[in-house]
Amino acid sequence: MDDREIIERISRLVAEEDQLHEQAVGATLEEAERRRLTEIEQGLDQCWDLLRQRRARREFGQDPDAVTARPVDTVEHYQQ
Repeated sequence: MDDREIIERISRLVAEEDQLHEQAVGATLEEAERRRLTEIEQGLDQCWDLLRQRRARREFGQDPDAVTARPVDTVEHYQQ
């Protein structure tokens, strides 16, 4: 997956996340919707991490295609 594809995936996930948040205004999300929102947030964390890894490797003259998405457990526990 190249940077453009990662950014497109981020855009799709953000759009879906926004849609779920709009549905939640004045209402409670169903369990399946809450689970999907969690999946979206985790997917976004993975995509942003992958994009950062690729950019860092490129900056230091390394192959950005050599990185892969890290597990959710890893990217969810990063300090901001």
